[in-house]
Amino acid sequence: MDPAQADRIVGRADPAMREAAAHRTASAVLRRGHDGADAAEVDRLVRLVETEGIEVVAELWADSGADTLPGALWRLYALREWIRRSPVEIAQHFALGSRRAQVAGVVAGAAEPPTPDEMRRVADAVLAGAITADLDVALDRASAFYRVVGTGMALDADLQDLPHGDEAAHATRRANNLVRTADELRDAARRARAGTLE
Repeated sequence: MDPAQADRIVGRADPAMREAAAHRTASAVLRRGHDGADAAEVDRLVRLVETEGIEVVAELWADSGADTLPGALWRLYALREWIRRSPVEIAQHFALGSRRAQVAGVVAGAAEPPTPDEMRRVADAVLAGAITADLDVALDRASAFYRVVGTGMALDADLQDLPHGDEAAHATRRANNLVRTADELRDAARRARAGTLE
């Protein structure tokens, strides 16, 4: 390959530039929401993944640490997209988990019974709250939501008597990942309250 051909190969952006772009775009989303965006603009920001595509948002923010603004926003958008794609499964796991993690269920803010439509409403409300009002409160709510669903997923595996095998391992890993994300969002909420989530 000659140097001219090598120059035409498109590589990934410089990691420092990607990180800077992630922070700038995340800040821009919040700034737009906090600067008195009307209901239509807030709705457009909430539906960012639907209009721009999950891949575009993931490319911007998914590699950002959970203790950063873009990383925290990515987890909120990922939650909304997950609920949008699997509302029945999530409602079932939320119902199971809220029996065990009752306080987290209340913090998440879902009405009983947690129907698929209610799950979608909660996801939209959490994201809209992050965009327009108190980011820390929205992150706490999302953390609680992830914790309840993770608890429900683990209980579901127990109820279906999945103590061994690939299916049990997969359900347990998913539940653990959700609880870990809940912990990350709880820490991000603390940073947001302290003014150090950047």
